[in-house]
Amino acid sequence: MHKQIILNLPVKDLDKSRAFFGALGFTFDTRYSGENAAFINIVGDTIQAMLTTEPFFQSLIGKPVANAKEANEVVICLSCDSREEVDSLIARAAAAGGRIPHPPEDHGFMYDQGFEDIDGHLWNLVWTAPQAAR
Repeated sequence: MHKQIILNLPVKDLDKSRAFFGALGFTFDTRYSGENAAFINIVGDTIQAMLTTEPFFQSLIGKPVANAKEANEVVICLSCDSREEVDSLIARAAAAGGRIPHPPEDHGFMYDQGFEDIDGHLWNLVWTAPQAAR
């Protein structure tokens, strides 16, 4: 059985969100995208995100949509292959309009930093030294 993780995230402006995540280097799958949603490939075909307009997202959940700029329910954490990849993605997120809430944290065996996307969703990027991953 093929396993996937698909994050569903509400966004205020789908075109701006497409531009933001495109600037980070993520690709989109147009087969599952339309006027109310954009399907992003984050890690190949195993981890994706479905960005949906807030009204469409609300119609799926039947309750109010949280404002991620005021409160967070989840922090999305992505592993990176190197410290340089963490820094590169952070720089691209900042250049595309994301907010960087704190400086990088270097623990020797682990390096991480996060960004807030344009809708307030928190993303944490982490590199772990190969010997620490055992």
